[in-house]
Amino acid sequence: MKSSEHRKQPQQRHPEHRLRQILEMTQDQWDRPTERDTVRTNFRKVCACRTPALGGEVYASAAEEKIFFHTCKSKCCPSCGNRGTRLWQREQWTALPDVPFVGIVFTMPNVFWPVLDAHRHLQHDLPSLGAAVIQQWAWTRYRVRLCVVVVQHTFGGRLNHHPHLHVMVSAGGLNQGEARWVESLEFDHEQIMTLWRFAVCSYLWKAHRNGLLHHSSLPEEFNDLILRQMNRRWNIYITRQMSKRHFLGYAGRYIRRLPISQRRILNVTEQEVVYQYKDTQQSKETRMKIVQEARCTPAEFVAMLSQHVLDRYQHSMRYFGMLAPRAKGTTSAAVFLLLGQKQRSRPPRLNWRNSLLRDFHIDPLLDNHGQRMQWVRHLRPTSA
Repeated sequence: MKSSEHRKQPQQRHPEHRLRQILEMTQDQWDRPTERDTVRTNFRKVCACRTPALGGEVYASAAEEKIFFHTCKSKCCPSCGNRGTRLWQREQWTALPDVPFVGIVFTMPNVFWPVLDAHRHLQHDLPSLGAAVIQQWAWTRYRVRLCVVVVQHTFGGRLNHHPHLHVMVSAGGLNQGEARWVESLEFDHEQIMTLWRFAVCSYLWKAHRNGLLHHSSLPEEFNDLILRQMNRRWNIYITRQMSKRHFLGYAGRYIRRLPISQRRILNVTEQEVVYQYKDTQQSKETRMKIVQEARCTPAEFVAMLSQHVLDRYQHSMRYFGMLAPRAKGTTSAAVFLLLGQKQRSRPPRLNWRNSLLRDFHIDPLLDNHGQRMQWVRHLRPTSA
């Protein structure tokens, strides 16, 4: 995707660039060898997005000329992430059958959060654990296979480190033995919670037994701690059935972007950053959406964001069951056939101009007089 910039750039920072402003102010603190490479790479891309550093394309008409600087394509960039989300929703609309879906939120006790924060490689296996729990329950209870999409979260309302999973599953499943689609499964909260608790505790216990954890970052008597968590009730949440459209909108809010939107960053100065967050505890007690304001220094804000940047080759969304890459082709065709629905072909990828026309009803290649502009030349990237 590309975004338009006139030849004369305004000096005043637009509200939509507040995240870039924060990153530029604190670059000497995050752009150093002690920081993870993926954090440095993605933050550099955000700072260079839609600037001469990435080069651009020049379009002109008889009366006007415009420069469209290239975008960074980073998942940490709000605008690029938004475009990626919309393209993903468009592709999934054609790939998924028209069936209801159910959302399941898997959480864990907060005593495990520091352990996963200190051992990021353990977080990479959480989506597989969550998907295995749902698939095992569905097979044991109904002998069916499900469409499973797992969205991994590492953040809480105040940008704190709070690892949990948002698992989206089809409300029905495929019984391959009887060649039929079983509708409206009744998801048992207690059974699913027990399986999830056992899976996480067993995984951490085995990782500790095999020496994959650093003892300096573990609480004392870690095995006893795991045993105590096995005997308590864990919090999971199962939503009501939702349509495919609702499912795509729900899942699209949590992928290909940082855990805070630009509009929630209220004010940025050299001394502090003011941002909004949802107070989940009060919201549960009052059953109303409670929004609070938080204040911190720019360095603290960036430190909170950096811990939620995914490692390289790590995806925020993963597919299992009938949506797994190896099973998607043959199984999807069988599901569409059993449901009596026509399988749609994958839509062609929209270019940046058609994306703006479709989502915002704006044609970037029209000048101020309504005349169509034509491509003139390419601009090479400049040094940062």
